[in-house]
Amino acid sequence: MSDADDLLAQLLANKDRKALAVWAADCAEHVLLYFEEKYPEDDRPRKAIEVARAFARGEIRVGVARQAALAAHAAARDATDDAARAAARAAGHAAATAHVARHALGPVMYATKAAGFAAN
Repeated sequence: MSDADDLLAQLLANKDRKALAVWAADCAEHVLLYFEEKYPEDDRPRKAIEVARAFARGEIRVGVARQAALAAHAAARDATDDAARAAARAAGHAAATAHVARHALGPVMYATKAAGFAAN
């Protein structure tokens, strides 16, 4: 196992999902504009990011975060633009981090995809 693999394993083993949720929300927020530019009336991904932050502050429970994650993923399914779809998925995974720590990797992967699609 490499040092990076060890670091990643430690991060995901972290029981502090609140810290992971903040990090995941930060990642997703960087590409949210790709969704909002195409679908300005659809706030489901933005709400998912806000919910991830609210979970981190201890203001909501996991069930609320899970519902916000599902809504953001529904927004991704509704999107026809690749960058927007990936950005919505990043937001959905940010909120889902409240439920399962491994979802914290989703915003990184999908934000990278969103940026790549937007660059093309």
